[in-house]
Amino acid sequence: MIDRPQWLAAIRASLRRSRVTALVGPRQSGKTTLAREIVPADSPGYFDLEDPRSLARLAEPMTALAPLRGIVVIDEIQRRPDLFPILRVLADRRPLRSRFLILGSAGAELTRQSSETLAGRIETVTLSGFGLQELGVKALMRHWRRGGFPSAYLARSEQASAVWRRQFIHTYLERDLPQLGITTPATTILRFWTMLAHYHGGIWNAAEASRSLGVSEPTARRYLDLLTGLFLVRQLQPWHENLKKRQVKSPKIYLPDSGLLHSLLGVVTEREILSHPKAGASWEGYAIEETLRAVQADAAYFWATHTGAELDLLLFVRGRRIGVEVKFQDAPRMTPSMRIALEDLGLERLVVLYPGDVQYDIERRVLVLPLAELAASGADAIIGSPAGRKRRA
Repeated sequence: MIDRPQWLAAIRASLRRSRVTALVGPRQSGKTTLAREIVPADSPGYFDLEDPRSLARLAEPMTALAPLRGIVVIDEIQRRPDLFPILRVLADRRPLRSRFLILGSAGAELTRQSSETLAGRIETVTLSGFGLQELGVKALMRHWRRGGFPSAYLARSEQASAVWRRQFIHTYLERDLPQLGITTPATTILRFWTMLAHYHGGIWNAAEASRSLGVSEPTARRYLDLLTGLFLVRQLQPWHENLKKRQVKSPKIYLPDSGLLHSLLGVVTEREILSHPKAGASWEGYAIEETLRAVQADAAYFWATHTGAELDLLLFVRGRRIGVEVKFQDAPRMTPSMRIALEDLGLERLVVLYPGDVQYDIERRVLVLPLAELAASGADAIIGSPAGRKRRA
């Protein structure tokens, strides 16, 4: 087991602030484990909607929930949308007798349902799998290979981890999607998901995707939004600056979990990953996810022009503009694209993340930073002004 005190603290803080807290994230990311540290599974206030006993207890929801005191947990709440109006009534009681922690793995649907009935009453905490800050810098290569799902990361061997991830993909397609009312054949979604793995780090092209699948562009877009809503795909949106340049307006596509990406690409070992054509894109996506976890920016975008200038991440943090570029190189240097981004976007700072172990400045506003240092130092490594930088001769 890996302790997750930061997540527990965030959930408890949300429960103190809000009448309803939604803990959302992909399946098997650890939501249930954290919830059971707050409310034991055998408590009268714990309901698991995949457990027939809990479903039986909720046959009369108001009768079951109204007498409860303290924190009440309802796991996989997207299975019972009829509970949302009841939660609204219970959350509005004065005095407030109980607060609710609801768990779900269908983020878009849960957000829609809660916004319709629990507006002003609910706060959302989005849980991911293990992050490098939780695991420590020595775990970097294993974490990149296996991804952050607890069962995949903690597996006894690389082969066992790969088997778990393949089974996870199969279960999502064959069981979870139909339970969410998705009637698209599993083979079609698997083809699309695999295609996205090869798109990883690239600009979304709806026309190309629709031709490959033999479906309409709106259908391809619907598939993309479906996997995004299940936390299996990240659509990183483009930033548009008021420039006299044609700028990219389609999102970039990433698979947030590097372990699932590697499974869909058919690679397992470190040697296979490093020799794969998508190795650089895999590292880019991994570094971006770790940056977003660490920094908790107010907003995050990528930026690109049709002439080739680009920036992997544009972060807005505490009123500042911070650029992040990811390089899968031993010793990154200044590039014309980085100079253009600095000038056109008015960046206060540009940080270049790479897999090495030496931190150094390229220019006054440009810092080359090992990804491991980001995990060790947290957000200040990106947005602060760390002392004691080493300069490369």
